[in-house]
Amino acid sequence: MIRWIIVIFIALIFISWFTPLLQKLGFGRLPGDFRFRLFGREWFIPLTTTLLLSAVASLIARWL
Repeated sequence: MIRWIIVIFIALIFISWFTPLLQKLGFGRLPGDFRFRLFGREWFIPLTTTLLLSAVASLIARWL
């Protein structure tokens, strides 16, 4: 259980580091990524970006 918590924590750190780079490449602005304002706050739901990055991670995992 502790191993999974560590893996998730490290993954979140990597995601936060690579977010500016991914935004420069156009991720987060794909069709299917939703941005909207609700209750005076901006919300972002990156459905397409999540699916695309998950597919890439799956291919890399199979290759290794």
